[in-house]
Amino acid sequence: VQLQASGGGLVQAGDSLRLSCTASGRDFGSKAVGFFRQTPGKAREFVAIISWNGDMTYYADSVKGRFTISRVNANNTLYLQMKNLKYEDTALYYCAAADQAYPPSGLRPADFGPWGQGTQVTVSS
Repeated sequence: VQLQASGGGLVQAGDSLRLSCTASGRDFGSKAVGFFRQTPGKAREFVAIISWNGDMTYYADSVKGRFTISRVNANNTLYLQMKNLKYEDTALYYCAAADQAYPPSGLRPADFGPWGQGTQVTVSS
């Protein structure tokens, strides 16, 4: 299943933004899906993940309490609601599916894919 992220933009610190990911292909509803982000010169890092039916979510410590991941399987769509954005949240955000229903241990980018082009989130301080 291929996911494509959208909804990024330029916002000020403290603002909110919602990212969406639209899935194409089959089996979106049976896969754990998540968001990762990357800044130039750094490795792609885990942000949030949700299980196939939404009963399990995990967040990176840096976004816990500010970001909320959700999904609507009937619409093949994944969301990331981001609140109280900080300058350090600036990154290119990606979404991708794991090849299993629940989050894989380690939450490594290598366990997810294929990757789409990402959507840029820029937070001005």
